[in-house]
Amino acid sequence: MSDAKFLKALGGTRLPTPPIWLMRQAGRYLPEYRAVRATTKSFLEFCYTPDKAVEVTLQPIRRFGLDAAIIFSDILVVPDALGQKVWFEEGEGPKLEALADPADFGKLSRARLPERLAAVYQAIRQARSALPAATALLGFAGAPFTLACYMIEGGGSREFAKVKSWAYRHPDSFGLLIDLLVDAVIDHLVNQIEAGADAVQLFDSWAGVLPEQQLFSWSLDPMVRIAHAVHARHPKTPIIAFPRAVGPAALMYRRSDAFAALSIDTGIGAHWAARELQPHICIQGNLDPIMLVTGGAALEREATRILDKLGHGSFVFNLGHGVVPQTPPDHVAQLVEIVRNWKPS
Repeated sequence: MSDAKFLKALGGTRLPTPPIWLMRQAGRYLPEYRAVRATTKSFLEFCYTPDKAVEVTLQPIRRFGLDAAIIFSDILVVPDALGQKVWFEEGEGPKLEALADPADFGKLSRARLPERLAAVYQAIRQARSALPAATALLGFAGAPFTLACYMIEGGGSREFAKVKSWAYRHPDSFGLLIDLLVDAVIDHLVNQIEAGADAVQLFDSWAGVLPEQQLFSWSLDPMVRIAHAVHARHPKTPIIAFPRAVGPAALMYRRSDAFAALSIDTGIGAHWAARELQPHICIQGNLDPIMLVTGGAALEREATRILDKLGHGSFVFNLGHGVVPQTPPDHVAQLVEIVRNWKPS
């Protein structure tokens, strides 16, 4: 396992200089990423070609010296491995052959998962071998509710009417889908850890569309079940929870029995997070990705403000969501320098 300061922060240590990595740090904003992407026909083929996945995983580490790498993959490899048709339309994002009713569950099977995702685990083995010992390697998965959203909606959505209507009208069948996804995500995370991932992150990107009771039932509870099952196999591997856009309901995710860290989006104030969350759990976040696009003095002011609020406890500097394609790479370098040079007052 990597002896990384990123892992020390997840373990609850307050470090003089917080570690930094960025969600979607391997992506289209880097010209070297675009060059590798141009050599593959489809995005899934890209994800399932270990040498290329490893190359783009390492690119931001070489360029910026970040404290953690995250394996290049996608949350939708799990539905793909379960047997649902998944593809990516250029300029439109992911598309899935939507589940229309519970009878469609019969097409899904966890049995395919280890073989279908073997390339992901091979990429992790290669990346861990290639990374410096001081740089942690993250694996990840989509949380069950977010995966269910894509699987029922057939892609992204503004209203999430199909998935919420299904969950409200047919909670038993929706629960069966969530249970299947819990088990599949456990399999996927355990396989990533056994391939060499030092920590894992659970992305619940669409958690914020749920009302409070359903947020507990369909987001938090499945994530906790996953964490407990993973820890039963690998008790020392940190798990980061990222329930996006849940606002003050983030209080429910201060579960030190399940999560080592809570990643917060830009909708949560750093001062509130320092007071209400950080005494209980390591915080990761939460710079606005558009501030990273802006750069300059505005970036320095905002990054320093977040550091001043959260840098006095266990903290990992990150964005509130992923790096966007229009981000100038020089601004990422500027941000890393700001974090590295910050001194607590």
